[in-house]
Amino acid sequence: MPECQNCGSFVTENYVRVFAPDGMEHPRVCPRCEDKLRDGSEIREARSKRQ
Repeated sequence: MPECQNCGSFVTENYVRVFAPDGMEHPRVCPRCEDKLRDGSEIREARSKRQ
């Protein structure tokens, strides 16, 4: 099962297909990550905590 490389949360295969770079089986960050987020094709530190 795919999981987030940052927080270890389960993600769906559809999420991986859409948001992970080609050839990757696990995304670098997901919506459950509190400390990082996607910014276009890049990953950056969150400026504030998300809930």
